[in-house]
Amino acid sequence: MAGEAGRSGLMGLGRLLPGIAAGATTIAAAPLDPVKTLAGRYSTHFENATVEGDKYWSDDVVEIVPVDARHAYFNLRLNFANGHSCGLSGIARAKGDALDYVAPAGSRVEGCHMTLSRNGRWLHLDDHDGSCQSTCGSRGGYGGEGQPWKSKRPITYLSRIRGSEEYRAALAEWRKEEAK
Repeated sequence: MAGEAGRSGLMGLGRLLPGIAAGATTIAAAPLDPVKTLAGRYSTHFENATVEGDKYWSDDVVEIVPVDARHAYFNLRLNFANGHSCGLSGIARAKGDALDYVAPAGSRVEGCHMTLSRNGRWLHLDDHDGSCQSTCGSRGGYGGEGQPWKSKRPITYLSRIRGSEEYRAALAEWRKEEAK
């Protein structure tokens, strides 16, 4: 009898497992919150060079900081050969599982459209066919750029970012657009 009760309990558990598994599938299929998921500091330290062949070290850095539940500040600093670089910051809106930035009309980077998303093992940067090229030197560009996901770290210097001119300007630009 005790054995039957034990089997009965296990059989009941067996009937629950498919439902639990189905619930887990449903949770896994829900879209990720890109503001929380992408927030952090991504970086790569690498050897760079001039056209003359001189070598030096560079760092590519991407910072993503939540502003509210649906928006995040981003700051991109990428380096290329001969000292050329790309730099862009702004407030991006959550769109699906990505962060999407469209520069407002009249801004210094008008027409720029940047999407930040996770693509497998990479934080992927997409400037939609070069729409943000004006933020780069002649040897730089966002096409095919990104950062390794494994380089992601928590940002420990939020007060410095929030006190920066780039952050304050991005916030002011965003608030102006939101008020329209």
